[in-house]
Amino acid sequence: MYRDIAADHDYAQIHTSAVRNLRYGWWAYALGERTTSRFKENSKIISIDGNLASGKGALAQKLADKLGMLYMPEPDTHYVDKMTKEKVPLDKAFNGNCSLEKFYLEPKASDGNSYRLQCWMYLMRLLQYSDAVEHLISTGQGVILERSPFSDIVFLEAMFKEGFIRKQCVDHYNEVKGISICEFLPPHLVIYVDVPAEEVQKNLKASGKSYLQNVPLSYLKRIETAYKKNFLPKISEEAEVLAYDATQAQDIERVVEDIEYLKFEKGPWLEQDDVTYHHMRMFVEDKQRVANMTCIPRYLPEVTVGAHEFDSAYYAFKSVCALHCATKCKRLIIDHM
Repeated sequence: MYRDIAADHDYAQIHTSAVRNLRYGWWAYALGERTTSRFKENSKIISIDGNLASGKGALAQKLADKLGMLYMPEPDTHYVDKMTKEKVPLDKAFNGNCSLEKFYLEPKASDGNSYRLQCWMYLMRLLQYSDAVEHLISTGQGVILERSPFSDIVFLEAMFKEGFIRKQCVDHYNEVKGISICEFLPPHLVIYVDVPAEEVQKNLKASGKSYLQNVPLSYLKRIETAYKKNFLPKISEEAEVLAYDATQAQDIERVVEDIEYLKFEKGPWLEQDDVTYHHMRMFVEDKQRVANMTCIPRYLPEVTVGAHEFDSAYYAFKSVCALHCATKCKRLIIDHM
């Protein structure tokens, strides 16, 4: 039998506000909130890059523990679910309508899954990077990431050269990235773990995951080439770069020592002050604004959603939200019985 909750408890005990109800804003800045005063030696963003299964995660975790920084593992297609604190990941229809497993099993699938995955993962990396910047600015604690939206392009290049996606997809991606990545500052430091493609393929097969057993060696080599020929030379103009082979990357003391020797005397971070950090913080905490930068009025079959399909997805998502709300309300009632 249900009891009258309101009769026994104060309304305030039923939490109905947003999860993130305290936000930085103009008033905080006007009242004296400043960023530079909380920055320390390790108030940096570090990106650990490399091919698949190259040991990036292990290095990132150890380095974060050693330097007292926040470790953010590489985002997957359900990163938005983690942001909204979903207890159970939502269906892929609400997460880019793409599948990583299908990409490795059918990279040339006619339904456009490969480019939808690439496009969606760029957005996930962009959202995670905005979380990293927000954390750095609001707390002063540095962040270590596995890859970033700046290095995401290595997968696009590899996909295109392997014939997984069309030239129109590359043009669409470059346009989206061109109007979005410019709003962010690059990592202070990029650490590249250099593992030969042949070794990477062996590691993938040893993982035991069925969809990683037949990843083409040519695709892995394309990723390696994109890193060495394009990404690393370009990012080195604005960020510090360190490179290690698989064995050297395991020597965490050496990596830390090398980082301590860096002077960090280049890149746009040197030009920032409390005013620019204020605007940066206002931007990165607005996730809707960040996400909207990847939406452009271009027709592309792989990612364009028609009116009827949109309505169908909208009402399906609405019904899922209603079900979640009903479940939460039921739990509240049961907890107060």
